[in-house]
Amino acid sequence: MASGSRNGSRNGTGDGDLVRWFEDITADDTDVVGGKNASLGEMIGSLSARGVRVPGGFATTAHAYRAFLEAAGLDDRIRERIDALHEGATLSDVGRDIRRMFLDAELPQPLADAVRDAYRRLAEHLDRTDPDVAVRSSATAEDLPEASFAGQQETFLNITGEAALLDACRRCYASLFTDRAISYREHNGFDHLKVALSVGVQQMVRSDLAGAGVMFTLDTDSGFPRVVLVNASWGLGESVVSGTVDPDEYQVFKPLLDRDGLDPVISKRAGGKETKIVYGGADGSDASPTVTVDTPEEQRAAYVLDDRDVLRLARWAVEIENHYGRPMDIEWAKDGRTGDLHIVQARPETVQARKHTAHLRSYELKEHGAPLLGGLAVGDAIATGKVCNLRDAQEIDRFEPGSVLVTGVTDPDWEPIMKRAAAIVTDHGGRTSHAAIVSRELGVAAVVGTGDATGTLTDGQEITVSCAEGEEGHVYEGFLDFDERDIDLDQVPDTTTGVMLNIANPSAAFRWWRLPADGVGLARTEFLVNNHIKIHPMALVHYADLDDDAVRRRIADLTPGYDDKAEFFVDRLAYGIARIAAAWWPKPVIVRMSDFKTNEYARLVGGQSFEPPEENPMLGWRGASRYYSEGYREGFGLECRAIRRVRDTMGLTNTVVMIPFCRTLDEADQVLTAMAEHDLVRGRNGLEVYVMAEIPSNIILAERFAERFDGFSIGSNDLTQLTLGVDRDSERLSHLFDERDPAVTESIRTLIEAAHRAGRKVGLCGQRPSDDPDFARLLVAAGIDSMSVTPDSFLRVRNNVAEVEREG
Repeated sequence: MASGSRNGSRNGTGDGDLVRWFEDITADDTDVVGGKNASLGEMIGSLSARGVRVPGGFATTAHAYRAFLEAAGLDDRIRERIDALHEGATLSDVGRDIRRMFLDAELPQPLADAVRDAYRRLAEHLDRTDPDVAVRSSATAEDLPEASFAGQQETFLNITGEAALLDACRRCYASLFTDRAISYREHNGFDHLKVALSVGVQQMVRSDLAGAGVMFTLDTDSGFPRVVLVNASWGLGESVVSGTVDPDEYQVFKPLLDRDGLDPVISKRAGGKETKIVYGGADGSDASPTVTVDTPEEQRAAYVLDDRDVLRLARWAVEIENHYGRPMDIEWAKDGRTGDLHIVQARPETVQARKHTAHLRSYELKEHGAPLLGGLAVGDAIATGKVCNLRDAQEIDRFEPGSVLVTGVTDPDWEPIMKRAAAIVTDHGGRTSHAAIVSRELGVAAVVGTGDATGTLTDGQEITVSCAEGEEGHVYEGFLDFDERDIDLDQVPDTTTGVMLNIANPSAAFRWWRLPADGVGLARTEFLVNNHIKIHPMALVHYADLDDDAVRRRIADLTPGYDDKAEFFVDRLAYGIARIAAAWWPKPVIVRMSDFKTNEYARLVGGQSFEPPEENPMLGWRGASRYYSEGYREGFGLECRAIRRVRDTMGLTNTVVMIPFCRTLDEADQVLTAMAEHDLVRGRNGLEVYVMAEIPSNIILAERFAERFDGFSIGSNDLTQLTLGVDRDSERLSHLFDERDPAVTESIRTLIEAAHRAGRKVGLCGQRPSDDPDFARLLVAAGIDSMSVTPDSFLRVRNNVAEVEREG
């Protein structure tokens, strides 16, 4: 129950109230109870009927705060200390003196009585004596889109009893003058005495027995608006907010949330969750209301939420976003006693909402150095600088502007130097940690959750911090050269010929969502297997039979929490494909099934046991020939299961399957039969199956291949190699390898004409149009339906195509 009637519990009805119940508060009461408490009241009043569960409680008012200042005679004393700050006194001394004034003062009797009375009525409603409550600060200008004071004042959890509650209220009032809050108001020109503080007292959700976290109604790094990002960790949510843990991360695709029978959780990543915050004692009687403890090993490996909980939170997030009409930053908690989920805070998202969506800034490394560390990338920028390794905020005087801040974890005390950092690298934290949120707001490149940045990087060391390579951020040795440029999306011309994207890394897909591409012409499963799975699929299928103990241990290390090792492969592959498909929904996303060569497969963990040696892997057991053969058909079955999950379970039916290196018509039939054995039937649920056109037989028999497939995608590298008989990797023959050779271009024209006669489309997914404008022009002139290029060359190719179409 979100909240109940509190008849007779209010002190009056006007602005002179000392206490307001949440159900009597709306969004219009921000000047009375601050943004945080106004939002809680608004949700209880407007969203409870839609199923959004918010714990009930009450809030002291801005009038109560000012009555406290007046009764204690604090106004003039505070003003005097602020004047001293302007005259040269240190921020730490001024902040400490003002906070001490609050802590030494007594709450005026009417306010103390009002808080006690409301607490007793809350206890009656909950049918508990001295209920445990969360006591949160809410400044009167907090959580507004144009001015966010969020995180600058204190929250106190697991507060029980009237005396402890009154003390927590006084400490909340004092936290209005933390050093970071004073600094923020000074920087933004707020009058310190015109900002008031409301104290929210909210029924405590026993997430110490379950889990909690935060969620955003967009992707926080790219601004992609069609996902809900959920972070979760065991215990109370402060560990996620502060960034002291590496949380689980889930992404849910909004457009398919309300489709019956679908489960649009498109990404799931287990965090380390090394510690958790719990009650200080089983009955809350410990001297400390909350304590941080090590998370048990079995919980570290387990997900905090199942898909049902994730989907419920995502639906609530969408309800909240729709109600407020803007992207939102939301805190949630799960009660371990009841299993119920609750929303405990909601405020506007302030970073991506301010970005100009018509411009896209692109960064690209031009060289690579020795990799030093990896973690989660925040944003997509690249920066260089010398390391300043600080273990504690007390050391910030050592920080030199333009350095790379390296530390374990940040909190608001670090903000004065974060804005002067070239980049930020932390040991701990997820994408919704303090370090990530502030770095994103400041536009500073950050890599968080590296594990041991403070132990690896040394003061003065020259490094490059790269967040431009997808979800994983990298720290490289030395100052590396990189490109930085702005793309004006308003200047991208329309074309009749489709210009699609080659996307290898699913974690980078959201980075490019603003590009007006016609879909994805090539998503390579090999990248996912190589970088996100790393294990040979047959080694996962036959894990129990592996006789190499070292390989078994390595697989076990890579698949924590998976008793069924094959399911690990399906999960990782499905989530990777789903992110790409979601980024361009409902435009087509063409996923090429695996095309590893035997020597490449052998390098995967466990691969040596399943791959034969071959003299010429380029022309060996690869592509379609593997899918129906005894040596790999079970591995292909895992690929098919992943595609089915993306299309049928998640609902991303814009996913198109593409078969590579299909040599003969009989082979095409056997592959389609193998797919059907795994319930992937061409035409069912709109499934389209394309074939790569990269072998002369595909050109010669194009019309008969068109009877079996829905489209063609030209692989220009292999087609050139096999047409001219030139090893594309041979340095001695490099002068002969030319995709514009008449034999190759005539093959392309022949294919396009034959495919169009059969009513089939033809695209090209090679690199050449990205590098060679003349080749792109040749393709347009030949009547190609689309070409797929790298994101960084999209604008150049689109302009070339538009120019050719105008000329033609």
